[in-house]
Amino acid sequence: MTGGMFGRKGQKIKGTVVLMPKNVLDFNAITSVGKGSAKDTATDFLGKGLDALGHAVDALTAFAGHSISLQLISATQTDGSGKGKVGNEAYLEKHLPTLPTLGARQEAFDINFEWDASFGIPGAFYIKNFMTDEFFLVSVKLEDIPNHGTINFVCNSWVYNFKSYKKNRIFFVNDTYLPSATPGPLVKYRQEELEVLRGDGTGKRRDFDRIYDYDIYNDLGNPDGGDPRPIIGGSSNYPYPRRVRTGREKTRKDPNSEKPGEIYVPRDENFGHLKSSDFLTYGIKSLSQNVIPLFKSIIFDLRVTSSEFDSFDEVRGLFEGGIKLPTNILSQISPLPVLKEIFRTDGENTLQFPPPHVIRVSKSGWMTDDEFAREMIAGVNPNVIRRLQEFPPKSTLDPATYGDQTSTITKQQLEINLGGVTVEEAISAHRLFILDYHDAFFPYLTKINSLPIAKAYATRTILFLKDDGSLKPLAIELSKPATVSKVVLPATEGVESTIWLLAKAHVIVNDSGYHQLISHWLNTHAVMEPFAIATNRHLSVLHPIYKLLYPHYKDTININGLARQSLINAGGIIEQTFLPGKYSIEMSSVVYKNWVFTDQALPADLVKRGLAVEDPSAPHGLRLVIEDYPYAVDGLEIWDAIKTWVHEYVSVYYPTNAAIQQDTELQAWWKEVVEKGHGDLKDKPWWPKLQTVEDLIQSCSIIIWTASALHAAVNFGQYPYGGYIVNRPTLARRFIPEEGTKEYDEMVKDPQKAYLRTITPKFETLIDISVIEILSRHASDEVYLGQRDNPNWTTDSKALEAFKKFGNKLAEIEGKITQRNNDPSLKSRHGPVQLPYTLLHRSSEEGMSFKGIPNSISI
Repeated sequence: MTGGMFGRKGQKIKGTVVLMPKNVLDFNAITSVGKGSAKDTATDFLGKGLDALGHAVDALTAFAGHSISLQLISATQTDGSGKGKVGNEAYLEKHLPTLPTLGARQEAFDINFEWDASFGIPGAFYIKNFMTDEFFLVSVKLEDIPNHGTINFVCNSWVYNFKSYKKNRIFFVNDTYLPSATPGPLVKYRQEELEVLRGDGTGKRRDFDRIYDYDIYNDLGNPDGGDPRPIIGGSSNYPYPRRVRTGREKTRKDPNSEKPGEIYVPRDENFGHLKSSDFLTYGIKSLSQNVIPLFKSIIFDLRVTSSEFDSFDEVRGLFEGGIKLPTNILSQISPLPVLKEIFRTDGENTLQFPPPHVIRVSKSGWMTDDEFAREMIAGVNPNVIRRLQEFPPKSTLDPATYGDQTSTITKQQLEINLGGVTVEEAISAHRLFILDYHDAFFPYLTKINSLPIAKAYATRTILFLKDDGSLKPLAIELSKPATVSKVVLPATEGVESTIWLLAKAHVIVNDSGYHQLISHWLNTHAVMEPFAIATNRHLSVLHPIYKLLYPHYKDTININGLARQSLINAGGIIEQTFLPGKYSIEMSSVVYKNWVFTDQALPADLVKRGLAVEDPSAPHGLRLVIEDYPYAVDGLEIWDAIKTWVHEYVSVYYPTNAAIQQDTELQAWWKEVVEKGHGDLKDKPWWPKLQTVEDLIQSCSIIIWTASALHAAVNFGQYPYGGYIVNRPTLARRFIPEEGTKEYDEMVKDPQKAYLRTITPKFETLIDISVIEILSRHASDEVYLGQRDNPNWTTDSKALEAFKKFGNKLAEIEGKITQRNNDPSLKSRHGPVQLPYTLLHRSSEEGMSFKGIPNSISI
């Protein structure tokens, strides 16, 4: 609707429009460049970059004139049909000088709207883009509105060419309204925008679509190329959280599988050149396409280096000396700056990685039993260990299928190192713990061990809580089908010490695979995507819970899509470098059967694992069984801060349970999260019903915790601990050698070589540490927990005050973490490697800092 709304003598409302042109660094174009050599790709990239730069300069002048129009929509006056009045079109005017408050590449323009009193107060606006290229609309600010003052619109969205999309784009004011309290003139606009975001569930998604819908994981394999994978999700055998639907063509050999190819990400989730985190996410894709073939040629074709490490010194040489490369070979690597940073050289064509934190102080501390145990509670996978409550440990596997899988560890074996304490006494005193990967791996061992290089066990490790508050391992059980489990005890001398070191390596290989597939991918990335989809489909941008949760979904759908394309896909990086290989995602699907949403709350998780006991007199209402448990101690403070913030925010809008029950958008959101997003588990009784204020507070707290602190705890320590592959190997290639074999004799003669022939070889190591270095880095413009990227995200003063308190509390917690890390009595805070636990320190600088809690799963 245009024109005729105002008289010529009406007043003018002055506005400022902030936007960013497309191009300059459009990573979608970069990563789709050419199928030729990497060198050709770099040349093509440079040409496209220069063309884009010139195009962007021209675009700044093109924006002014009649290229972009805006029409205000009234929040107080209707047009006769119940919808808010729509004003006359106004166009961008002069380009303003760069404002000091604007971010990089943001440009501001004047705009003036006609207005008179009969129009009322603006609450939304339409925008049309008549240019060929899309642009990113950052914000619009209206000033000096009579009897109202200033109105801000935080937009942060792409605006596509109007003729292509053929739909008006609407943006709403930053005010917050429950559905029932929405100003009448905006109600239909609010509903129509949600209908656009939901789509109709049909057709192939286009690059500029903003449609959020669900699908199963049917795009990981390539049946037509002879490399199929099971369809994950939508069945009782392989349940899984849902992903964003793409609507791509199906494969010829399997009509239920999608053809592999370019991923679809709803346009506002794919930030193109805007976020420097794209240097990281698209770096993964470029690594897969360009760098891995380069590594393969270096090791297998060019014979620049042997395919095996022969000593721990040689592994450390990756950081201290590097690998000599053929002349100018680094020029073939993708020109993305993140890869230029990672694949740095010493000026003589030497590939060199930064020293991982775990060996920066002590080169041998990783080998100790104390460090092996400490990393179970302060490493990159600190939320699997549990208290041992029965002996011997039992299995949950079906004995009819797998036989009796009760542990073969005996009391006598444990009591050798219990210092006179019996097993019964240790269990009663809450001093025995177990890291148990038996049931997760055992059903897949026959398949895994049939892979070309895999030779693995399913492991159980028993540990004891010492008087000084630290843990020590007592025994490792190594199991595989059709054999008697092997139990290995600690040893410090002779061949037994080498066998013990190899047993620990097998445990860590289990831990590495479980961490990457379950603790990291499944329990953060995959389970969060349905919440992000449902939030965009059912909660308007005006809704208070949308405003609460939206920052915690930033970039998640984007990075998950890239993971399906380059990391977890058939033949992808995870399958190449981690133990389960082609069975990786299938295995994570089986574990998902036992996922429980409510147990993702940290207090519930600790109680379930027996690591905490409910105690109203203790801080946070819990008494930790291991008092010096860095992840739990720091995490509980973060959890309480999150829940307090959510409680204060929710209470502003929902004074009663009835308000929850009567919120139509909220109820539709939760119903779809359960029945579609996590539809394979929809009948589980543990799902909150979302009928009370406490249900909403707890559910939102779990979502925020999972997206921020939990992901930070299991992600940003990957390179600091795992960059030194001997500390966190990802593959096992040999069983423990038996006496009388050639491998046993080699183990006696050269323990280091035996260890290195057992774990991840050189080619897979280079892939692994290259990927986890990218995954362990922060972008320069990362937004951390307790921060927002725009101070005008809401107009509600009570919400802003509560958020300020939240930020202050997190800053206070940072100080406490620093104090604990400086306390020498807390042995688990540093361990033999002298690496303080900082993964739950909220703030961080750019790069690989081993700290920082971003708002969302952005890498």
